[in-house]
Amino acid sequence: MPISPWSRGTLIKAATREILETALLTLAIFFGVRLAVQNYRVEGFSMEPNLHTGQYILVDKLSYLIGNPQRGDVVVMRFPLDPRRDFVKRIIALPGEAVEVHNGTVFINGAALKEPYIKITASYRYERKVVPENDYFVLGDNRDNSHDSHIWDWLPREYLIGKARLSYWPTEYAGVIDHPVLEFVRASASYIFADARVAFADDLTISGSNMIEPDDVASIPR
Repeated sequence: MPISPWSRGTLIKAATREILETALLTLAIFFGVRLAVQNYRVEGFSMEPNLHTGQYILVDKLSYLIGNPQRGDVVVMRFPLDPRRDFVKRIIALPGEAVEVHNGTVFINGAALKEPYIKITASYRYERKVVPENDYFVLGDNRDNSHDSHIWDWLPREYLIGKARLSYWPTEYAGVIDHPVLEFVRASASYIFADARVAFADDLTISGSNMIEPDDVASIPR
């Protein structure tokens, strides 16, 4: 039996409505996911040996809206000296903590920090400073090749974009990104500081303040 013009119009309207509803739902899901998760491509070697240039990672943008950053977190952040750029670093010291770096060791409130993810320790010195409220002290894992808090001090909390959760490309690096719970070594900061004063007395320019271009950008793939 032939379909009447009225029935044909009804079918077209119903189909059009379903297409629009599907498209709107798809857009809602897409933007909802984008609000929660963003993929980034790592450019540079400041997080070696744990993140590599050309590596793609997924960043959780909700964690710090409902919870606080923790020591050891690998984070993507806006660069404080140029917020148009995104960097990837590791949180080392929290608000209110005293941080210093001597003889390749980070000290938090006088206690030496155990960092199992570091292969080559820092050759620079960072004198004791207290992290301000709502700020963080962040470093790259490749200590001597990272433009980070040992040069420009503090990362404001509002510059945190999210927590790096997963690496998905290349496949050889695919997996969950480790955020270890860091422990402290029982040691006297003043004793090691005394040793470090002699070791670094003639090397005051090693701090990295002459670095021209940071090498640790995290960019959004296009």
